[in-house]
Amino acid sequence: MTSSGCNASVTFDQLDCNCSKVPAMVAVLRGSVVVGASSGEIASLAEGTDVAKATTRDLAVLAASGSAGATTVAATAFAAGREGVAVMATGGIGGVHRGGERSMDISADLAEIGRTPVAVVCSGAKAVLDLSLTLEALETLGVPVVGYGTDSFPAFYARSSGLRLEHRVDSPKEAARLIARQGRLGLPGGILFCNPPPAESALEPAEVESLVTAAVRGAEEKGIRGKDVTPFLLDHLARESAGRTLAVNLALLEDNARVAARIAVAYASSI
Repeated sequence: MTSSGCNASVTFDQLDCNCSKVPAMVAVLRGSVVVGASSGEIASLAEGTDVAKATTRDLAVLAASGSAGATTVAATAFAAGREGVAVMATGGIGGVHRGGERSMDISADLAEIGRTPVAVVCSGAKAVLDLSLTLEALETLGVPVVGYGTDSFPAFYARSSGLRLEHRVDSPKEAARLIARQGRLGLPGGILFCNPPPAESALEPAEVESLVTAAVRGAEEKGIRGKDVTPFLLDHLARESAGRTLAVNLALLEDNARVAARIAVAYASSI
């Protein structure tokens, strides 16, 4: 998460912190929701065997049990909003799963972004989802979906999903101005800034769709459902693409963090 708000190592019971412009990673550590986890703490989560995937609904449970958790976009946005952080970065948000009109399998990310005033920089929604239905759900929730240097909704591994966006900005200053205006109008919820993956690492849309179709079929055959679906699909894609989807994921994460930092600095300079 890129912060224009509070110091590192700040938990919810330490809200009277001094503020500065620093990057901060969010995690659940020893029962505390931490905004500003250290590199060592993040490494312990990556290497741990008993780390929960923590969305907003899980935070109180993990806090009460003293457990550790890696936060989803929803939980990260919630933590950012509580600490007054204006901008966060991620890879891709969750959304409406394929067949979601029947299963109602819809990520909590969408509802959280719809009610928390945090700008989220991402490369669209994860390609394993139904991107068209995800955009419809974001519209219903009142979330502005804004292309960053693009008129098309990115498809995570591919630069374009073929779905056109109505709004676009082309610089950190324009993005910061939009964040400020949203706040001044008193509008609830956040803004989704969609930054395509770097051209040199992105895959072609047709290849992505072929890989995703096979992965979804595999999940259905194994009866995988709920919060286990996305990790299974991403792991399947990495194996079947000989690691190329993982390479794209890492590249877009770095680029989104870079863009979010620039937007956060522009926003902090304007308030």
